[in-house]
Amino acid sequence: MNLANMTDYHHFPIYSVMVLFLGAFIIASTGSKPSKDPKNPAGFRAWIALCATALSLFFLGSLVKPVMLEGEIISYWMGSRAIAGGYAIGIAMEVDALSLFFALLIATAVFVSAIYSIRYMVHDECVPQYYVLYCMLAGGVLGLVLSGDIFNMFIMVEILTFAAVALTSFRTKVYGALEAAFKYLVVGCMGSTAILTGVIMLYAQYHTLNLAQLANLVPGTMNNATKLAFAFLYIGFSTKAFIVPFHPLAADAHGAAPASISVLISGVLTKSGIYGIIRLTYFLFQTMNLGSMQFMLVFIGSVSMFVCVTMALAQHDFKRLLAYHSISQIGYVLAAVGLSTSLGISAGLYHAMNHTLFKGLLFLAAGAVLHETGTTDLGKLGGLSKKMPHTTVLFLIGAFSISGVPPFNGFASKWMIYQATYQKAVESNNIGFLLVTVIALVTSTLTLASFVKVSQSVFFGQMPKEYENVKEVPFGMRLAMGILACLCIVTGLFPKTVTGVLTEPAAKAVANVGEYITAMGFKSNLPVPNVTFAKVGVWEPINWLLILCIALLALTIVAVAGKYDRVSEHGGSLGAAIEMVSGKNDQPAVNENGEVDTKYQLFYGGEKNVYSQVGGGDLFWGFKHNWRHYFDFMHDLHSGIVNDYALWAVVALALAIVYMMIVL
Repeated sequence: MNLANMTDYHHFPIYSVMVLFLGAFIIASTGSKPSKDPKNPAGFRAWIALCATALSLFFLGSLVKPVMLEGEIISYWMGSRAIAGGYAIGIAMEVDALSLFFALLIATAVFVSAIYSIRYMVHDECVPQYYVLYCMLAGGVLGLVLSGDIFNMFIMVEILTFAAVALTSFRTKVYGALEAAFKYLVVGCMGSTAILTGVIMLYAQYHTLNLAQLANLVPGTMNNATKLAFAFLYIGFSTKAFIVPFHPLAADAHGAAPASISVLISGVLTKSGIYGIIRLTYFLFQTMNLGSMQFMLVFIGSVSMFVCVTMALAQHDFKRLLAYHSISQIGYVLAAVGLSTSLGISAGLYHAMNHTLFKGLLFLAAGAVLHETGTTDLGKLGGLSKKMPHTTVLFLIGAFSISGVPPFNGFASKWMIYQATYQKAVESNNIGFLLVTVIALVTSTLTLASFVKVSQSVFFGQMPKEYENVKEVPFGMRLAMGILACLCIVTGLFPKTVTGVLTEPAAKAVANVGEYITAMGFKSNLPVPNVTFAKVGVWEPINWLLILCIALLALTIVAVAGKYDRVSEHGGSLGAAIEMVSGKNDQPAVNENGEVDTKYQLFYGGEKNVYSQVGGGDLFWGFKHNWRHYFDFMHDLHSGIVNDYALWAVVALALAIVYMMIVL
């Protein structure tokens, strides 16, 4: 192979994966002895990992012009390609706009996290092993989304699963780390086994593992065995996306893993699951023309977004709170993709990109707090903005982004999702899709409320004395957070550029299955669809009126659900107390000393002017009290026992099988 051939961009997909595995091999070959430099115990190994991730991002970035802008689909056969009995034999990579879109998200998150890791991991032991696993995890996820072979996708799932399990338990002294890794191992292996079972069932019928050829053969022959394979594959990839009912795994894994790995679990592993679901439903089985399949994805996405945001409100740990928010935002993505409209797919992909950016930023901010204080307990923190002003500002950018506050990126993608669900309701004359719009607004409102809680508990209020010597995190960690913060702003200010260059080409690739099949050398009779994106611009004034109306409706629902005259957890009733002091009750309110208490006067108060720290679990005690039956139910349901979570996986698989047998 000459130099000109080696630099041909058609080789870049395989280069982007190989460089990561090569980095892992080089780091492992240098031994496990730590460096003598206390500021970088990994020594040059950290820089090897950083260079590997940078090169991977460079190779993928070089494909934006030919793939995204010019519409080329790169097919790459590793070794020779053989045709036996009309079936393709050989390992292939196929890169269209969809796979490149997810690959760019993965490579960006991995590169930024590698920058952050250099200084973040200075206090850890076995740091060389960390970087070996880090590169393996990155290579596994990237290989999954670039593969054109379904069995090779399974191999990559195995690599990323075991690397993620090892990194979850990396800090063995952290409470719950080994337990979280064990839960992840059990349920994750169940998901991997489900994928392998589905692959075997497909191969037994069609004698090929090539995705394009399977997409050309499967849709016309949906027998019971094929439906079973679909159910197994769907559940397998759902475990990687952590959508309901697999969301507890994300909370445990995020809480125990280093923050740099939480970024990858949240921003990378979840995307691999979403990518797998899209490939299954739109390409391999081509079932998204069925209303039953649209209902399934939209329903599961809606349940995931609402259930997980309410569970986030009840959390006392910074990282566990972010973990539940992560799955809530993945719910947005799944619901939008499930609409099976060009605008819905584009909006879902846009939000997937934004989720990688703002959730990565928030986890890095949580890691910065842990790095300096040694805790993520919201009840023990407070006032850190005085000592960590840069981290505070960067965190607030992430908080505004995830809450859908303009002009940050979360607003742009959420607005597109609101519009896509509303348009689907109008086009299908199905009010259920309008309900999805309302659920999305309510979820966004609760998300903002949750981050008010986090901001107050961690960065504002009174600072505990033990943190008076806390200082700002090192520059490398702030640089990584700053990169993601800038991307949150830029992708929010220029939504037309983002959609035009990234999400719309990817959405067109989802719709044009025939071109994907043809690019691998197989004949397809599928027509070329006419894909259009009819949407209202994000910054047009009418949008603000519409979103205000929907937001007011969402707030009304929240207010009605939590009535104001319930008894508080401190034994007092706010409504009754106001009636007492305003003459609407015969008995005046008195304090513990028997004196008239003016605390609940309507226009002035008689409290003593003292500081009162509102802890992480207290700011929304009224909401939690009003919804106490719901939270009690969720508490009982989430036992934390691995047997129960494994049972959930089995029940989910059984339900998926029954559903597929009925509707397909």
